[in-house]
Order: sequence, then C-alpha cells, then structure tokens
Amino acid sequence: MTETESIAYDVVVLGAGPVGENVADRTRAAGLTTAVVESELVGGECSYWACMPSKALLRPVIAQADGRRLPGLAQAVQGPLDTPAVLARRDEYTSHWKDDGQVAWLDGISADLYRGHGRLAGPRAVTVTAPDGTVTTLTARHAVAVCTGTQAQLPDLPGLAEVKPWTSREATSAKAAPGRLIVVGGGVVAAEMATAWGALGSRVTLLVRGKGLLNRMEPFAGELVAEALAEAGTDVRTGVTVESVSRQNGTVVAVTSTGERIEADEILFATGRVPHTQDIGLDTVGLEPGSWIEVDDTLRVPGTDWLYACGDVNHRALLTHQGKYQARIAGDAIGARATGSPLRDEPWGAHVATADHYAVPQVVFTDPEAAAVGLSLAEAEEDGHRVRAVDVEFSSVAGAGLYAEGYKGRARMIVDLDEQILRGVTFVGPGVGELIHSATVAVAGRVPVDRLWHAVASYPTLSEVWLRLLEANRGK
Repeated sequence: MTETESIAYDVVVLGAGPVGENVADRTRAAGLTTAVVESELVGGECSYWACMPSKALLRPVIAQADGRRLPGLAQAVQGPLDTPAVLARRDEYTSHWKDDGQVAWLDGISADLYRGHGRLAGPRAVTVTAPDGTVTTLTARHAVAVCTGTQAQLPDLPGLAEVKPWTSREATSAKAAPGRLIVVGGGVVAAEMATAWGALGSRVTLLVRGKGLLNRMEPFAGELVAEALAEAGTDVRTGVTVESVSRQNGTVVAVTSTGERIEADEILFATGRVPHTQDIGLDTVGLEPGSWIEVDDTLRVPGTDWLYACGDVNHRALLTHQGKYQARIAGDAIGARATGSPLRDEPWGAHVATADHYAVPQVVFTDPEAAAVGLSLAEAEEDGHRVRAVDVEFSSVAGAGLYAEGYKGRARMIVDLDEQILRGVTFVGPGVGELIHSATVAVAGRVPVDRLWHAVASYPTLSEVWLRLLEANRGK
C-alpha cells in the first residue's frame, strides 16, 4: 500500500451514481472545485443494474401487450418476443457495462474522478484506496456528500450462499432467460422482473410473503397487477415464505412455509434494500456503520456544518428521481453556503427538499402499469388528515377504449376535506405512467380541487380520467 499526499477540494462526493453526479454538477456550477470518488462504474446502480436495464427489458413486453389489445395489430404480435434482440437492446442501454460516456461527462464539467474504495477519515476527509493499493487522502474545504446508495438485502436462509441467488443486479443483467425462475418478494423489483422474464420465456413462480403485491400503494394496484401476472402465466402465491434453499445437480430447490418444494433454474430474492454504508468510515465521524444517514431538509447531517447525504442512503425516498432532486437541492445549498449567498430555506425555497416528504411519484412498469404520487388513503388517515377517496374506472374514459380494446384500469384521488387539495393520486392501467406527472403537479403544488376543473384534459386521451375523478368528487 502506497500513501500519497493529501489533495484539497472545495467539495468531495462519495459515490458517482446519478445522485453523486448531480451533486457534482451543481457544485461545479457554483464554481466549487469538486472530486468524485467511485469504486465501481460511474453512473451507478441506476445506469447498469436498475432503472435503465430493467426498463429496457420491460419496454418490448409492454409494447407487445398493448399491441395484442388492438384489432388490426393483435394477430401480428401473437408470437414470442425475440429474447436475444431484447437482451441486446438492454446491453446497449447499459453501454455494455462500460462507463466511458459517464466519465467523459464528469470531465466535461471539470470534476475530478478518483477510482477506488472511498472512506470517511474524520471531519472533511476522505481516503481513496485505488485498485493498485495506492491511498489518496482528499480534504474538503466546504462539504463532503455521501451518495453511496443501497445494496440488495438477502435473508438469512440455510443454504443460500451455495445457491448463488440472483439479486436485482443479476436479474437485470442476465444473458439468457432461465427456463424456470422463482421470484421471492412482493415489491416493485419482484413485480417488474416477474413481468419481464415471464414474457421473455421463463416459467415464473412468484412467492409473496404478504397478502399481495405493491403494498405501499393502494390495495387495488397490487390486485390488478397480480391478476394480470397470473393471466400471463405467472404462478402467483401469497402468504408464503421461503424456509430454505439448496442447489441440487444445478437445480434450485426452495422449501416454503407450506412445506412445498419448488424447483427452478434460478431464484431471485427481491426482499428489500439496505444502506451501502457498512465500510465508508461512518464511525470516524460519530455515526453507526451500516446505518441510514439522517439529514435535514438541506440534506445536511445534523450536528455538522460539512457532511451531507443524498439519495437512497438517507432513506427519505428510495427512488432515482428523488435522489437526483435531493442532489440538486444539496448542491445548491452547498454552493450558497460556500459562497456566502442567501440560503433560501423557506418551504418553497431553492435550498430545501420538500417533495420527498409528501409528493413522491413512482411508476411500476408492469402490465398494467401502476403509478402513484403522495399518500394512499391509509397513509392519509394515519397522518390524521380528514380525507375521502374518489374512485373511477378507466372504462368511463373514451381515450381508454381507443388506447386498447377491453382497457382495464382504475384511478383514485385522495381529497383533503378541510383544505380541498389532493393528498394523493393513484392510476393503474396500460400507459398510465405518462399521467403521473400531472398528478404530481397537483399534489406538490397543492392545487385547489376547484381550480383543477379549469385544467381541461384533451379529448380523447387517458388524461380525461381527471374529469371523471372531479365529477365523481362533486357527486359525493
């Protein structure tokens, strides 16, 4: 191990995923020298093992499903997907797991990249151990931003290590469709990967511990997605846990809580995420290794004037777009504090994150899609709001029938009866992912329900569901 001298920067960013990249972009825009530390690929989980490859796998699946619901096109798309072609396109969207383009982008904003394992080494200091063992110490005049994200959580099961299970990384980067695939979990990754690999040729068994899928959304979202998965051939089993796993002559054998033995070629555990903070030196600054990092609304760690944490690692909203939002806020706040500019920290200020408290949007790219923003009915009531749920079926919308024969979907808005604003909106149905931003604007902007009557939806589109929701609300 060779140690080099310390190098000083205004800002040091630990982690070069989309969150770290956005922090660096904003601090460089503020004129601050910035170093970025990354142990894997620049671009992070989203670019290579999550958002981009998973959506590249899912897009042909959803397009084919839409085509099969359209007379005149249905007969032409009845055959199986060209799985090698789908995987090849997926590989293009991951840049074949090479980060040259992302590195060039960092060079373009004049941020310095340090490859290696980064660890906090006390206040304002980060050590970087390069692959060749060389250790470089970076010191930050103004801020260190931790943007190390999360990693897959695997259960403590007998035989798991020998099985070599898939996590989300293997599920999005696999080079071929396994003949039989067990998916363990009931969240977004489980639902999306069951959708993708089922359509790409795998016989999928989905094992869900709880009562249904997508339990952080309105119950009908998980019900409609589970129903569609079953119709597509997935064996969906709820109220089931895996007690043990083994690999026998190359075959995975999972024993469930009901005593069943299920055989497969691969098994995917989509059972949650844990913070990637176990070995980044949190103990050197008084924090617990392996823990989530608490922050204030400027994304700064309380009790410090230099340490920030953005994205999944702070556990506020584990979504790429929310992490990038936080990164923009944090980068601007760091820049303002470093340059002595006024810090706008009022509720709608430029230097505070508020959307990740109450207006978080998410799209689940299954067939049908599920999209939601804000609070569900249960969450709103738990928070003490006096609310009501307004539901409509998409069958009442002319645009839905044009979108697809037999279009099946549902929409719900949660109306605050005291403030007459929306606390949350959920859409389930083909193509609804493109509707969710309108709901996000309504929830984040606290638009009065009466004012929404004057946001006229174009006819005949899916967005006319807004009119039906507002009509249903007036009828109550």
